[in-house]
Amino acid sequence: MLPPELPPLPALTRAEAQVVDAYLDLVDLVGRSNPARCTHTYGALRAAQALAGRATALKDALTLMHLRGESELHTATLAEALRLLDGDRRTRRVTVPPPSAR
Repeated sequence: MLPPELPPLPALTRAEAQVVDAYLDLVDLVGRSNPARCTHTYGALRAAQALAGRATALKDALTLMHLRGESELHTATLAEALRLLDGDRRTRRVTVPPPSAR
């Protein structure tokens, strides 16, 4: 039996799709380097080292949108894309976890 088909992503320009992808990549890296959630320094170090490159990719995608005259972000559409790409779960790793029950 096949898994249920996911809903389609909303229509995005190529630059918008790059913004969403680069943002989620950054979120994943910040989550991997979050000292409240990671357990090994080497993995956190590698994630931190990759942050600069992914931040540049996000900046470049936003610059491209700006240069093309795309002056507004369509937040509802972009939020829907982020939700469909598991952004809720991925951004949870960035936060400080609640205190454990003792």
